[in-house]
Formats: sequence, structure tokens, C-alpha cells
Amino acid sequence: MGRQRIVLVDDHEVVRLGLKSLLEHHPQFEVVGEAGTAKEAIDLVASTSPDVVLMDIRLPGKSGIEACEEITKNYKNTRVIMITSYEEDEMLFSAIRAGASGYILKQIASDDLVRALESSGQGKVPLDPSVTQRILQEVRRAAKDEEAQAFSTLSQQERHVLLLVSEGKTNREIAKSLYLGEGTVRNYVSSILAKLGVSNRAEAAAYAVRHSLREYI
Repeated sequence: MGRQRIVLVDDHEVVRLGLKSLLEHHPQFEVVGEAGTAKEAIDLVASTSPDVVLMDIRLPGKSGIEACEEITKNYKNTRVIMITSYEEDEMLFSAIRAGASGYILKQIASDDLVRALESSGQGKVPLDPSVTQRILQEVRRAAKDEEAQAFSTLSQQERHVLLLVSEGKTNREIAKSLYLGEGTVRNYVSSILAKLGVSNRAEAAAYAVRHSLREYI
């Protein structure tokens, strides 16, 4: 792999000089431009076609996140790694939604920054260890919300019936277990199939298992 061509974006010149000085000690990197605002960054990307933009989230005027979104939308071969002094969840997830290829804190050690840029060049997503756990928690929470939504149209009794269907119980067995009439259970099953948009008990059972119904009883 050739040298990574990098644009540095930070409204503090001292920060840019520090980053440039660090990267110039590593022959695998080439700093092809510096910018202090989002507009300057976008113009630089257009004129230099860098591999990576190392960009502060907080910039005067248009934010780094807005610039990231525009760059990743219009310049598909350029990756954006956001760098910030702050551990803010909303900033983190906004950067990810904007298409950022990585997210690191300015407190990062110089060797770790070099490794982060190298991993980005290999198609990996560099994330500061302090934010990785929060991302995993958010992913898990979103998955849980999606699973819960899968049963939002079912009443609590219908969920109980579906759980027993997923365990292979017959209508008679379900009726006995829930102290219901068989006709009532048949009605529940028909309603469940309609609400879930499935054709038969086997599909309903598979749906229940796939979305972890037991956790929502």
C-alpha cells in the first residue's frame, strides 16, 4: 500500500502543527493540506483528493460533522476520522451517522494515533477504546428496541399464546395451560398470525424464537 495522503482539519493552528510534525516522522503518511474551517476542508478535499481527513468535530461555523457528511457523500474515496477533546455520546453517534470512518480523542497517544491511521488504511474502523463500549451498548439497546417492537401489536395474552405455540404446544395444551377454551385459543392464534403477517404456526414459532419473545413476556 502506498502512502496515505492526509488532510488535517482543526481551527487551532498549534494542534495542526503538532499533528503534522508527528505524521511527518512516519514515511507511510503524507500531509497534503491543512484547514481551519469546514469550508476550507471541503475545498481541500475537492482539490487534493486525500485518502483521509483527520478532522476536529468542533469547528467555527459549519461543524466537523456537517463537513464529514458532505465529504463522505460527495468524495467516496476519502475517509473521515473525527478527532475531539470531548467524550460526548451524541457527538459520537452523530459522527457515525454522518459517515465517519473512525472516532478518536485528542488525548490519544502518538503511537496509538499512528496505528489508528494505519488500521483505517487497511479498511478497519479506528475507535478510541473509551468509546467502543458505549457503541456496543447502543447497538445492543437498538437491537433490544427492535426486538420489543416486533411484538408491539400483540396483547400480553397473545404473547403468552405465541410462546406456547413456539414450544410446540397444541391448541388443547395451550387452552389447558392458560385456562382458556380451545375456541378462544384458535381465535388468538388466528389473530397472532394476522398481526405478525405469517401464514402458519411454524412461521409464527420461528418469528418468536428469532426475536427472543421469552424476554418480553
